Amino acid sequence: MDTEKRMQQFRTMFQRVIDPLGYKFSPDTELVDFLLEQEVMLEKEKGSPYCPCQGLTGEREHDMQLVCPCIPFHREHFDAMKRCWCGLYVHKDVDDPDSLVQISKKEFEASRDKGQA
Repeated sequence: MDTEKRMQQFRTMFQRVIDPLGYKFSPDTELVDFLLEQEVMLEKEKGSPYCPCQGLTGEREHDMQLVCPCIPFHREHFDAMKRCWCGLYVHKDVDDPDSLVQISKKEFEASRDKGQA
């Protein structure tokens, strides 16, 4: 299957997952196309469309939480940023994804832990 066709299939499949979660594809179509292309390449190489901005560890349990869309596994963190790590998905109310602040996992966990203390 060619890359363009698979990218379109990903768009259709992923839309069904992200829409009920309150997310949409980024309005930055160039970024979306680039990231979907990377996911097609990762699927060919690794067998699944992993998040292109996260490193795989080789540990199945960890790596399966990085199969796109990984929103369900990292929902609290992504909701705090109003986007996923790579920016492929943003909250439905976001019009300017460039204005969103990226929060590292370490920073997010520290702020979350302070809130629970």
